[in-house]
Amino acid sequence: MPAFGCITWNIHRGRGANDRSGVDAKRIYQAIETDIAPLEPHVLALQEADEELRPHTQVINPSYVADTLGLTHPQSDPVLRTSAQSCGFFGSVLFIHPEIEITHRAVVDLPGHWHRGAVILETLWRGTPMRIATAHLSRLELLRIAQMRTFGQFIMRRPRMPTLFVGDINDWRPWSGLAFSRGLVGTRLTGPSRATFPVARPILPLDRILIDAPGTVRATRVLDSPRLRRASDHRPLWGDIRL
Repeated sequence: MPAFGCITWNIHRGRGANDRSGVDAKRIYQAIETDIAPLEPHVLALQEADEELRPHTQVINPSYVADTLGLTHPQSDPVLRTSAQSCGFFGSVLFIHPEIEITHRAVVDLPGHWHRGAVILETLWRGTPMRIATAHLSRLELLRIAQMRTFGQFIMRRPRMPTLFVGDINDWRPWSGLAFSRGLVGTRLTGPSRATFPVARPILPLDRILIDAPGTVRATRVLDSPRLRRASDHRPLWGDIRL
């Protein structure tokens, strides 16, 4: 199968490497233009792309990001966003290549103290079915377990196909902890572990690109540049997917 590139990035609600620098979407745009666009990803997943409090107003302009990367914004339908002012679902947003045909779209509320949600697309990529999902999970393992159990129950009711799960899973362990066990989710999501947080000197693999069989994540790479270090407290993670 042809190369399929995927990038996931927690953009820290546009607040830069720390909360003292204020919200500035221009830092995100500059990093996307210079560091992400040249990689020509087929999928870009962003977390913390909306404000944390209601009405969860967008931090970035999704049309600008989509146009810059030559991708589409599948969540243009308001039912796939938290509110009309949001670009994502509780901050999680997907951008995908126009050649990826979407056959089903859904958002799933995930339990937790703070609002969390998963964005799930069922797609066809050059005739091959693939489910693409993104989420920003809780920092507490007990809540991550509940969130991934909810996700697993949803996909078990859907047609069988390889599932690509990308996002900030907030778990530092390379094996992704109990929340990603086959017994809990109903499928085994695997992928390389690379440290992405904190941005200045990453030591924790909080951001992951995972897929179940027969798909594989052949390679991953943590992106780095002065612009990326100014834009967020996480570094983006790039992955090469094979189905």
